[in-house]
Amino acid sequence: MIQWDDVPVYVHRQPVDFRKSINGLSVLVQESMALEVFSRSVFVFGNRTRNKIKILYWDKTGFCLWYKRLEKDKFKWPRRGDDVLSLTNEQFDWLLRGLDIEKLQPHTEKYFFSVS
Repeated sequence: MIQWDDVPVYVHRQPVDFRKSINGLSVLVQESMALEVFSRSVFVFGNRTRNKIKILYWDKTGFCLWYKRLEKDKFKWPRRGDDVLSLTNEQFDWLLRGLDIEKLQPHTEKYFFSVS
């Protein structure tokens, strides 16, 4: 079962050859992204035309590879930043729903100690 709530999400910003499957993407996570592939994290990859996305994660018993192909649209891929981008779960949801995470800015959280 997919439960991505409160799981670190890392995006590989450069296009990936989509002939790569679990083994090839795992090597990319370790070598190119310099992250631990067996961690409780989600790793996101996009193709050159940004109409396909692959998501790799380890579920404690084996690797899972999630694949989505858009028929007419493109994913709004983050353009700025390092080669590896960390997303919040909300930003990850935005990316999967086709929203541009660079343009959406949620309200900042406020913390108060008293109402008076």
